[in-house]
Amino acid sequence: MFWNCGKHPGMELNPNLYSTRRDFLNRMGTGFGSLALASLLADQAKGQAASGSLLAPKQPHYPATAKRVCHIYFSGAQSQVDTWDPKPEMAKAEGKSTSGGGGMGRGKILPSPFAFPKSGKSGLEISEIWTELSKCVDDMCIIRSNWTDVPAHEEATKMMTTGDFRLPKPSIGAWVTYGLGSDNQNLPAFVAMNPRGFPSAGNVNWQSAFMPGAFQGTYVDPTNTRIEQIIENIKSQFIGSSAEQRQQLDLLSKINEIHKQKRQSDGQLDARIQSFELAYRMQTDATEAFDMSKEPDHILKLYGADGMGEQAVQARQFIIARRLLERGVKFVQCWNGGWDMHAGIANAGRNRAAALDKPMAGFLIDLKQRGLLKDTIVAASTEFGRSATEDGPGGRTHNAKAFSSWLAGGGVKGGTSYGATDELGSAAVENKVHVHEFHSTILHALGFDSEKLTFRSGGRDFRLTDVSGAQPVKSIFA
Repeated sequence: MFWNCGKHPGMELNPNLYSTRRDFLNRMGTGFGSLALASLLADQAKGQAASGSLLAPKQPHYPATAKRVCHIYFSGAQSQVDTWDPKPEMAKAEGKSTSGGGGMGRGKILPSPFAFPKSGKSGLEISEIWTELSKCVDDMCIIRSNWTDVPAHEEATKMMTTGDFRLPKPSIGAWVTYGLGSDNQNLPAFVAMNPRGFPSAGNVNWQSAFMPGAFQGTYVDPTNTRIEQIIENIKSQFIGSSAEQRQQLDLLSKINEIHKQKRQSDGQLDARIQSFELAYRMQTDATEAFDMSKEPDHILKLYGADGMGEQAVQARQFIIARRLLERGVKFVQCWNGGWDMHAGIANAGRNRAAALDKPMAGFLIDLKQRGLLKDTIVAASTEFGRSATEDGPGGRTHNAKAFSSWLAGGGVKGGTSYGATDELGSAAVENKVHVHEFHSTILHALGFDSEKLTFRSGGRDFRLTDVSGAQPVKSIFA
């Protein structure tokens, strides 16, 4: 883990020979890789209980229907009227001009190029672009009445992932790991995956903000296939054997004890020191968790990982998500982009769905056959929706007044829809669900009252739903 400083049998440590702990960490910390250090911050953050780990398993406020979360994020503002919200009235109004307002947008009405057939035993209507996912609708509840505060990508993305687009706030994944802890102390409690780099707003989407760093997400690029690429420096470049690494950690522990005896305790740095131990243990567990070589052929085929291109990338992402969830990771975020369709929805929408359809369906089917779907809540959302009117040729502009999301598993009533937009899909009008209420609903499935799950910082109690007073949508649960 560190460069080899040599062996000094019988030599007593002299405190005056060493630089400060802060300087030492700045020099040495890079040997573990930012991923392992950032995501596995452990014991005794300032202002928290000194006993036990911050990520020790915790009990929620009341009996839960879900124990873990997978958040699927459609980045770019997915068009609700071309995916989840059928609007046959749009065809009747095709070509009519509007002056805008109410989420309508200026221009001519643009009907969806896609049909919305009935699917499953429930007859739930979703777009024809979801040929595989349509087989799973009896496990899904589609919320057709979401709305948000701002129709700008970065701000609305932060709103969906942190509950606030103005101030730095902990992400929803951070709140979940703060509330539940983790069932596996040798893996990150919160993992965020996005192929080939960060999404809009970057790592703010999985930050812990004023919470201890133990609760922030670990970023993973699922396009990488070697463990050394997935988690940088997971294997030491300087020390070969496990025994030698153990010696280095023991030496570091002694140096830190000397430092703490001479200085006032710093909770954040204590947590970072403890992360070294977790990073050491993570070498075995993380290597196994991200290793897909043992997945049987029929599972690879189920997800679409046996093919090529973007579908195979997404399939790999969702297989890793399942492997992490079944190993005790509490919150996994699966990102996908390409939904910012100001033009050409007929082709772009179909192509984008083709990359996701089989991987998402395979994920839900696999969770169900393993008995994991019943206590895993899968939540899929975007930052805002799209207008009923045409923007560029065959495309739509931004619309914060209406978008769709869906939930599956975790006690949710499948084969159902909740809420409604107006006849052209421009604005939520029935059983409206704000982003805060969407968050509250996820927390409810995990056994938390969103009004009571608080973290004190700067002299006040903060919530994921802030001061909105948002309540969960309880009627969507069985």
